[in-house]
Amino acid sequence: MINISSVSRRFPGAPIAAVDQVSFSINAGDCAVISGANGSGKTVLMHLIAGLDRPDTGSITRAKDELGKPVRIGLVFQDAAAQILGDTPIEDAAFGPLNLGHTREEAHRIAVDSLKRAGLAGKETYPARTLSGGEKRRLAVAGVLAMDAQVIIFDEPFANLDWPGVVQVNTIIRELHSSGKTVVVLTHELEKVLALSNRLLILHQGKLVYNGTPEDALSNAPFETWGIRNPLGSYTGKADLLWV
Repeated sequence: MINISSVSRRFPGAPIAAVDQVSFSINAGDCAVISGANGSGKTVLMHLIAGLDRPDTGSITRAKDELGKPVRIGLVFQDAAAQILGDTPIEDAAFGPLNLGHTREEAHRIAVDSLKRAGLAGKETYPARTLSGGEKRRLAVAGVLAMDAQVIIFDEPFANLDWPGVVQVNTIIRELHSSGKTVVVLTHELEKVLALSNRLLILHQGKLVYNGTPEDALSNAPFETWGIRNPLGSYTGKADLLWV
């Protein structure tokens, strides 16, 4: 679906590259988790894949759809509220189709269907800003679905969410993957989502240090060396409820 070949991106004045000679592929139907500590290059890589930025070197190619056009990639940003452009969910979900040239009637129909698929049926006319954190991420997903994105990328989707919000987001990820979408999740909180994935990639200081199955990583990967808490860490009592 997406092929990343020897991609590097270094910002002016930075001592090292944010992304350094990274190569991997995302296959159709993958649910891939890309992990790494803050500053490891995850978000920069996401921007490059989505075409929001250009690599200094290397190439990123996307598969073609049935019309011969590159597959569309949709982003759900860490701050999902920043993606809300409409006063209500129905207005927000219709924004993309309208800009793709659909009539208002077509855009409305697409928006209604996308909100239903994202689990927001019945809230089409709610004030969008009053939605919960998890619901705002659902609205961001609805906007992506309305644009007919084949690949959906979540950037730190669990940031600032309580437990019900985390459950909502994981439900969205599971449903999207089950429906045939290719899903990419960027997060350092592996314990919250790794069970849903079939691929795990880890960035450390801009370099790709792991690309394989979650099962192999849980058996062999030195997570702490890469600035990630081992997701298999156990809690057996109060003394364990402190990350040190």
